[in-house]
Amino acid sequence: MVAKRISIWTLFPLMFLVCFAVSISFAQANGANVHIIHRVQPTDSTEGAKQTKPTPLKVDVDLVQIPVTVTDDRDRLVIGLQQTNFSIYDRTDPQLIRNFSTDDAPISLGILFDVSSSMYGKIEESSQSVVQVLRDANPQDEFFLITFNDRPELRVDFTTSVEEIQNEISKVKPDGTTALLDAVYLGLDEMRHAHHERRALLIVSDGGDNHSRYGAKEVWSVLLEAGVQVYAMGIFDEAPRTKAERNGPDLLSAITAVSGGRTFAIHSLKKIREAANELSRELRNQYLVAYHPSNLVHDGKWHKVRVRVTPSQNSRKLRVYAKSGYYAPSH
Repeated sequence: MVAKRISIWTLFPLMFLVCFAVSISFAQANGANVHIIHRVQPTDSTEGAKQTKPTPLKVDVDLVQIPVTVTDDRDRLVIGLQQTNFSIYDRTDPQLIRNFSTDDAPISLGILFDVSSSMYGKIEESSQSVVQVLRDANPQDEFFLITFNDRPELRVDFTTSVEEIQNEISKVKPDGTTALLDAVYLGLDEMRHAHHERRALLIVSDGGDNHSRYGAKEVWSVLLEAGVQVYAMGIFDEAPRTKAERNGPDLLSAITAVSGGRTFAIHSLKKIREAANELSRELRNQYLVAYHPSNLVHDGKWHKVRVRVTPSQNSRKLRVYAKSGYYAPSH
Protein backbone atom coordinates (compact mmCIF):
# COMPACT_ATOMS: atom_id res chain seq x y z
CA MET A 1 0.00 0.00 0.00
CA VAL A 2 1.31 3.42 -0.86
CA ALA A 3 1.36 5.72 2.17
CA LYS A 4 -0.03 9.24 1.77
CA ARG A 5 2.04 12.14 3.06
CA ILE A 6 0.59 14.82 5.28
CA SER A 7 2.26 18.12 6.10
CA ILE A 8 3.46 18.90 9.59
CA TRP A 9 1.83 22.31 9.21
CA THR A 10 -1.47 20.59 10.07
CA LEU A 11 0.09 19.61 13.41
CA PHE A 12 1.30 23.07 14.46
CA PRO A 13 -1.34 23.50 17.23
CA LEU A 14 0.11 20.42 18.88
CA MET A 15 3.66 21.65 18.50
CA PHE A 16 2.77 24.98 20.09
CA LEU A 17 1.34 23.02 23.00
CA VAL A 18 4.74 21.52 23.67
CA CYS A 19 6.60 24.69 22.69
CA PHE A 20 8.44 22.97 19.92
CA ALA A 21 7.74 23.05 16.18
CA VAL A 22 9.01 20.53 13.71
CA SER A 23 9.13 21.29 9.99
CA ILE A 24 8.70 17.81 8.61
CA SER A 25 6.27 15.57 6.71
CA PHE A 26 5.23 12.16 7.98
CA ALA A 27 4.08 9.19 5.94
CA GLN A 28 0.81 7.96 7.37
CA ALA A 29 -1.71 5.38 6.21
CA ASN A 30 -5.32 6.53 6.07
CA GLY A 31 -7.05 5.27 9.22
CA ALA A 32 -4.87 2.16 9.50
CA ASN A 33 -3.65 0.56 12.71
CA VAL A 34 0.09 0.21 13.03
CA HIS A 35 1.35 -3.28 12.13
CA ILE A 36 3.81 -4.32 14.81
CA ILE A 37 5.24 -7.45 16.32
CA HIS A 38 4.75 -7.52 20.09
CA ARG A 39 6.19 -10.23 22.36
CA VAL A 40 6.85 -12.55 19.42
CA GLN A 41 8.97 -15.59 20.16
CA PRO A 42 11.80 -16.48 17.73
CA THR A 43 9.86 -19.49 16.42
CA ASP A 44 6.68 -17.54 15.81
CA SER A 45 5.95 -17.12 12.11
CA THR A 46 3.02 -14.77 12.54
CA GLU A 47 3.23 -11.34 11.00
CA GLY A 48 2.15 -9.50 14.12
CA ALA A 49 -0.92 -8.18 15.83
CA LYS A 50 -2.81 -4.94 15.90
CA GLN A 51 -1.72 -2.52 18.57
CA THR A 52 -4.14 -0.70 20.81
CA LYS A 53 -3.49 2.65 22.43
CA PRO A 54 -1.24 2.35 25.50
CA THR A 55 -2.99 3.02 28.79
CA PRO A 56 -1.55 6.24 30.28
CA LEU A 57 0.71 5.63 33.26
CA LYS A 58 -1.14 6.56 36.43
CA VAL A 59 0.97 8.66 38.79
CA ASP A 60 0.21 10.43 42.03
CA VAL A 61 0.22 14.00 40.78
CA ASP A 62 -0.34 15.25 44.34
CA LEU A 63 3.45 14.84 44.37
CA VAL A 64 4.95 15.86 41.05
CA GLN A 65 8.44 14.43 40.53
CA ILE A 66 10.65 15.88 37.82
CA PRO A 67 14.01 14.44 36.72
CA VAL A 68 16.26 17.33 35.69
CA THR A 69 19.50 17.42 33.71
CA VAL A 70 21.67 20.54 33.73
CA THR A 71 24.44 21.38 31.25
CA ASP A 72 26.66 24.40 30.75
CA ASP A 73 27.08 26.53 27.62
CA ARG A 74 29.51 23.93 26.23
CA ASP A 75 26.90 21.18 26.69
CA ARG A 76 28.86 19.59 29.54
CA LEU A 77 27.00 17.96 32.42
CA VAL A 78 26.77 20.11 35.56
CA ILE A 79 26.77 18.21 38.87
CA GLY A 80 27.02 19.34 42.48
CA LEU A 81 24.11 21.80 42.46
CA GLN A 82 22.01 22.24 45.60
CA GLN A 83 18.27 22.57 46.15
CA THR A 84 18.68 26.32 46.54
CA ASN A 85 19.79 26.53 42.91
CA PHE A 86 16.40 25.26 41.68
CA SER A 87 13.04 27.00 41.25
CA ILE A 88 9.82 25.39 39.97
CA TYR A 89 6.76 27.06 38.48
CA ASP A 90 3.46 25.23 38.00
CA ARG A 91 1.87 27.26 35.23
CA THR A 92 2.84 30.69 36.59
CA ASP A 93 2.84 29.91 40.31
CA PRO A 94 6.12 29.31 42.17
CA GLN A 95 6.21 26.03 44.10
CA LEU A 96 7.88 24.86 47.26
CA ILE A 97 10.31 22.02 46.58
CA ARG A 98 9.49 19.19 48.99
CA ASN A 99 12.10 16.62 47.96
CA PHE A 100 15.45 17.00 46.28
CA SER A 101 17.96 14.28 45.52
CA THR A 102 20.72 13.18 43.18
CA ASP A 103 20.45 9.47 43.96
CA ASP A 104 21.49 7.01 41.26
CA ALA A 105 18.21 5.11 41.44
CA PRO A 106 17.58 2.04 39.24
CA ILE A 107 16.08 2.74 35.84
CA SER A 108 13.90 0.91 33.32
CA LEU A 109 15.45 1.61 29.93
CA GLY A 110 13.97 0.71 26.56
CA ILE A 111 16.23 0.63 23.48
CA LEU A 112 14.61 1.59 20.16
CA PHE A 113 17.13 0.54 17.53
CA ASP A 114 16.80 1.60 13.89
CA VAL A 115 17.54 -1.26 11.47
CA SER A 116 16.21 0.40 8.30
CA SER A 117 18.25 0.63 5.10
CA SER A 118 19.27 4.23 5.90
CA MET A 119 21.36 2.81 8.76
CA TYR A 120 23.56 0.85 6.35
CA GLY A 121 27.19 1.20 7.44
CA LYS A 122 26.18 2.42 10.91
CA ILE A 123 24.81 -0.74 12.52
CA GLU A 124 28.01 -2.20 13.96
CA GLU A 125 29.22 0.95 15.69
CA SER A 126 25.69 1.78 16.82
CA SER A 127 25.10 -1.64 18.38
CA GLN A 128 28.45 -1.48 20.18
CA SER A 129 27.52 1.92 21.63
CA VAL A 130 24.22 0.51 22.93
CA VAL A 131 26.03 -2.34 24.67
CA GLN A 132 28.43 0.20 26.14
CA VAL A 133 25.54 2.18 27.66
CA LEU A 134 24.04 -0.99 29.15
CA ARG A 135 27.34 -2.13 30.63
CA ASP A 136 27.63 1.22 32.42
CA ALA A 137 24.22 0.66 34.03
CA ASN A 138 23.34 -0.24 37.60
CA PRO A 139 23.06 -3.96 38.42
CA GLN A 140 19.38 -3.36 39.28
CA ASP A 141 18.58 -1.65 35.96
CA GLU A 142 16.34 -3.45 33.48
CA PHE A 143 16.15 -3.13 29.70
CA PHE A 144 14.15 -4.12 26.67
CA LEU A 145 15.01 -4.02 22.97
CA ILE A 146 12.78 -2.93 20.10
CA THR A 147 14.13 -2.86 16.56
CA PHE A 148 12.31 -1.05 13.78
CA ASN A 149 12.32 -0.67 10.03
CA ASP A 150 9.01 -1.16 8.16
CA ARG A 151 7.47 -1.85 11.56
CA PRO A 152 8.69 -2.09 15.17
CA GLU A 153 9.37 -5.44 16.78
CA LEU A 154 9.91 -6.28 20.44
CA ARG A 155 13.04 -8.45 20.26
CA VAL A 156 13.86 -8.72 23.99
CA ASP A 157 11.37 -8.17 26.80
CA PHE A 158 12.45 -6.65 30.11
CA THR A 159 15.69 -8.22 31.28
CA THR A 160 18.69 -7.41 33.45
CA SER A 161 20.99 -9.36 31.12
CA VAL A 162 23.20 -7.19 28.92
CA GLU A 163 24.31 -10.34 27.08
CA GLU A 164 20.74 -11.09 26.04
CA ILE A 165 20.41 -7.66 24.43
CA GLN A 166 23.88 -7.94 22.90
CA ASN A 167 23.18 -11.35 21.36
CA GLU A 168 19.92 -10.21 19.79
CA ILE A 169 21.21 -6.89 18.49
CA SER A 170 24.17 -8.62 16.84
CA LYS A 171 21.75 -10.44 14.50
CA VAL A 172 20.21 -7.36 12.89
CA LYS A 173 20.84 -6.31 9.31
CA PRO A 174 19.72 -2.98 7.82
CA ASP A 175 16.80 -3.18 5.43
CA GLY A 176 13.50 -1.49 4.61
CA THR A 177 11.86 1.81 5.48
CA THR A 178 11.70 3.62 8.83
CA ALA A 179 8.72 3.57 11.20
CA LEU A 180 10.24 5.66 13.99
CA LEU A 181 7.02 7.08 15.44
CA ASP A 182 5.48 3.61 15.54
CA ALA A 183 8.53 2.41 17.50
CA VAL A 184 8.14 5.21 20.05
CA TYR A 185 4.47 4.31 20.43
CA LEU A 186 5.29 0.64 21.02
CA GLY A 187 8.10 1.57 23.42
CA LEU A 188 5.74 3.67 25.54
CA ASP A 189 3.27 0.78 25.61
CA GLU A 190 5.95 -1.69 26.70
CA MET A 191 7.08 0.72 29.43
CA ARG A 192 3.78 0.10 31.25
CA HIS A 193 5.35 -3.19 32.44
CA ALA A 194 8.42 -1.49 33.95
CA HIS A 195 9.38 -2.22 37.57
CA HIS A 196 11.20 1.05 38.40
CA GLU A 197 9.88 4.58 38.83
CA ARG A 198 12.65 6.02 36.65
CA ARG A 199 11.80 5.20 33.04
CA ALA A 200 13.50 6.20 29.82
CA LEU A 201 13.64 5.30 26.14
CA LEU A 202 16.81 5.52 24.06
CA ILE A 203 16.36 5.94 20.31
CA VAL A 204 19.34 5.01 18.15
CA SER A 205 18.55 6.27 14.66
CA ASP A 206 19.21 8.78 11.91
CA GLY A 207 15.77 10.17 12.79
CA GLY A 208 14.19 9.89 9.35
CA ASP A 209 10.58 8.62 9.47
CA ASN A 210 8.98 7.57 6.20
CA HIS A 211 6.68 4.66 7.08
CA SER A 212 4.86 5.23 10.39
CA ARG A 213 1.14 4.69 10.54
CA TYR A 214 0.75 6.52 13.81
CA GLY A 215 0.88 10.28 13.33
CA ALA A 216 2.78 12.81 15.40
CA LYS A 217 -0.40 13.95 17.17
CA GLU A 218 -1.14 10.44 18.47
CA VAL A 219 2.43 9.86 19.62
CA TRP A 220 2.68 13.26 21.31
CA SER A 221 -0.57 12.64 23.19
CA VAL A 222 0.74 9.39 24.67
CA LEU A 223 4.20 10.82 25.31
CA LEU A 224 2.85 13.75 27.31
CA GLU A 225 0.98 11.36 29.61
CA ALA A 226 3.59 8.65 29.92
CA GLY A 227 6.10 10.09 32.38
CA VAL A 228 8.93 8.55 30.33
CA GLN A 229 12.06 10.47 29.37
CA VAL A 230 13.22 9.97 25.80
CA TYR A 231 16.86 10.26 24.74
CA ALA A 232 18.28 9.83 21.28
CA MET A 233 21.63 9.11 19.74
CA GLY A 234 21.06 10.70 16.36
CA ILE A 235 23.49 9.37 13.76
CA PHE A 236 23.22 11.97 11.03
CA ASP A 237 24.84 12.05 7.60
CA GLU A 238 26.70 15.20 6.62
CA ALA A 239 24.91 15.09 3.27
CA PRO A 240 21.51 13.40 3.85
CA ARG A 241 20.01 11.93 0.70
CA THR A 242 16.28 12.06 1.39
CA LYS A 243 13.85 14.56 2.84
CA ALA A 244 13.10 12.25 5.76
CA GLU A 245 16.80 12.05 6.62
CA ARG A 246 17.18 15.83 6.33
CA ASN A 247 14.30 16.29 8.76
CA GLY A 248 15.56 13.59 11.13
CA PRO A 249 17.39 15.90 13.56
CA ASP A 250 14.29 18.07 14.05
CA LEU A 251 12.05 15.06 14.65
CA LEU A 252 14.36 13.51 17.24
CA SER A 253 14.85 16.85 18.98
CA ALA A 254 11.10 17.38 19.21
CA ILE A 255 10.48 13.93 20.68
CA THR A 256 13.23 14.20 23.27
CA ALA A 257 12.62 17.82 24.27
CA VAL A 258 8.99 17.40 25.28
CA SER A 259 9.84 14.45 27.54
CA GLY A 260 12.72 16.13 29.36
CA GLY A 261 15.43 14.15 27.58
CA ARG A 262 17.70 15.32 24.80
CA THR A 263 19.31 14.30 21.53
CA PHE A 264 23.02 13.57 21.20
CA ALA A 265 23.81 14.57 17.62
CA ILE A 266 26.51 12.38 16.06
CA HIS A 267 27.89 13.48 12.69
CA SER A 268 30.82 11.07 12.69
CA LEU A 269 30.83 7.44 13.79
CA LYS A 270 34.16 8.16 15.45
CA LYS A 271 32.20 10.22 18.00
CA ILE A 272 29.58 7.63 18.85
CA ARG A 273 31.51 6.08 21.76
CA GLU A 274 32.01 9.53 23.23
CA ALA A 275 28.27 10.19 22.98
CA ALA A 276 27.52 6.84 24.64
CA ASN A 277 29.81 7.72 27.54
CA GLU A 278 28.13 11.10 27.94
CA LEU A 279 24.67 9.56 27.87
CA SER A 280 25.60 6.94 30.48
CA ARG A 281 26.99 9.61 32.76
CA GLU A 282 23.88 11.73 32.35
CA LEU A 283 21.52 8.88 33.23
CA ARG A 284 23.51 8.34 36.43
CA ASN A 285 23.69 12.04 37.44
CA GLN A 286 20.21 13.51 37.22
CA TYR A 287 18.60 15.73 39.83
CA LEU A 288 15.15 14.73 41.07
CA VAL A 289 12.97 17.55 42.34
CA ALA A 290 9.46 17.06 43.71
CA TYR A 291 6.67 19.33 44.89
CA HIS A 292 3.02 19.31 45.92
CA PRO A 293 1.18 21.66 43.52
CA SER A 294 -0.20 24.60 45.48
CA ASN A 295 -2.83 25.21 42.81
CA LEU A 296 -3.83 21.63 41.96
CA VAL A 297 -7.31 21.41 40.48
CA HIS A 298 -8.74 18.03 39.51
CA ASP A 299 -9.65 19.23 36.05
CA GLY A 300 -7.87 16.63 33.91
CA LYS A 301 -6.05 19.43 32.11
CA TRP A 302 -2.43 19.90 31.09
CA HIS A 303 -0.36 21.86 33.61
CA LYS A 304 2.79 23.42 32.22
CA VAL A 305 5.85 23.19 34.46
CA ARG A 306 9.01 25.30 34.23
CA VAL A 307 12.23 24.48 36.05
CA ARG A 308 14.78 27.22 36.48
CA VAL A 309 18.32 26.82 37.74
CA THR A 310 20.31 29.70 39.15
CA PRO A 311 24.02 29.21 38.44
CA SER A 312 26.51 29.42 41.25
CA GLN A 313 28.74 32.45 41.44
CA ASN A 314 31.26 32.66 38.57
CA SER A 315 29.66 29.69 36.79
CA ARG A 316 28.67 29.72 33.14
CA LYS A 317 25.17 30.03 31.72
CA LEU A 318 23.20 26.83 32.33
CA ARG A 319 20.72 24.88 30.24
CA VAL A 320 17.95 22.84 31.83
CA TYR A 321 16.34 19.66 30.47
CA ALA A 322 13.09 18.70 32.22
CA LYS A 323 9.65 17.48 31.25
CA SER A 324 7.26 20.22 30.21
CA GLY A 325 4.30 19.39 32.43
CA TYR A 326 1.70 16.84 33.59
CA TYR A 327 -2.01 16.07 33.35
CA ALA A 328 -3.95 16.77 36.52
CA PRO A 329 -6.35 14.08 37.76
CA SER A 330 -9.92 14.41 36.57
CA HIS A 331 -11.47 13.48 39.91
